Amino acid sequence: MASDEGYLAYVLELLGGVGDVSVRKMMGEYLLYASGKLFGGIYDDRFLVKDTPASRDRLPFSEIPYEGAAPMLLVDTEDAEAVAELVEAMLPELPEPKKRR
Repeated sequence: MASDEGYLAYVLELLGGVGDVSVRKMMGEYLLYASGKLFGGIYDDRFLVKDTPASRDRLPFSEIPYEGAAPMLLVDTEDAEAVAELVEAMLPELPEPKKRR
């Protein structure tokens, strides 16, 4: 099931405190990047982030975004400040984006 653009707008509003956020649509879902680093996405109208030490400390619920994928953590808050703090804490733990040729 494809995610709703209205839900994307809601998540982007939550991410308003995070600098340099971008979105890439992929097969009806949305991948979320901050400072060029993939940190999460929207899958079936669920806001999920990668499993890192920082995200694991803050989020208790693990979900599978799609069949065959690694588990991710469900963001279940409406607190934009907490979401911004989460993403900012995750960024140093994420790999640098690969250089394009």
